[in-house]
Amino acid sequence: MSRAQLPLHRRTITVTAYQEPGGDEISVEAELRDERPWAEPTAADIHRMVLTVRVRLADMTVVAADADMLTFPHAECPFITPVFDGLIGLGVTAGYNRAIQERFRGVSGCSHLYELTRVLGPAVVQAAMSANARRRDAGEPANGPRATAGVLNSCHIWAPDGVGLRKLDAGWRPGVGPRPVPGLGTFETGE
Repeated sequence: MSRAQLPLHRRTITVTAYQEPGGDEISVEAELRDERPWAEPTAADIHRMVLTVRVRLADMTVVAADADMLTFPHAECPFITPVFDGLIGLGVTAGYNRAIQERFRGVSGCSHLYELTRVLGPAVVQAAMSANARRRDAGEPANGPRATAGVLNSCHIWAPDGVGLRKLDAGWRPGVGPRPVPGLGTFETGE
């Protein structure tokens, strides 16, 4: 396969999570940027949009949301950003994907901000796991009975009878140790 050296299009999505003061909430910011590297500099950036949510860790509920369009193709594009306040009160748990499709997909929203809502779900779960690991390392209780509740049934590792839960039961602590996490036998034998 051959290709031109200069990319035709580049989409970058970055997600960054922060611990809120007090440790009971996290903020997660997702940014989408579309650019045309071949275009003249004043026309190269097509989209640059940011969606930020604050999530209460105890029940994984969105308590604040803010959508912002920094670069957009049409003057009317930002008119839709208030719709994404509809994330407030939504649980980032089972049913999240269905709820965001109903609220923000198609003409009810913006395809780019909707894409960020899709990215935020799994990122919030990972950030919550990181927050819980940090709490445990500081000798504080985690937010909830298991730091992995948000990943249950998300892949073969986190099946109800999967190796992830069995490693936890055998003493593995998320956020500790090498990557990849050693096999289950390492934890069962204590080696």
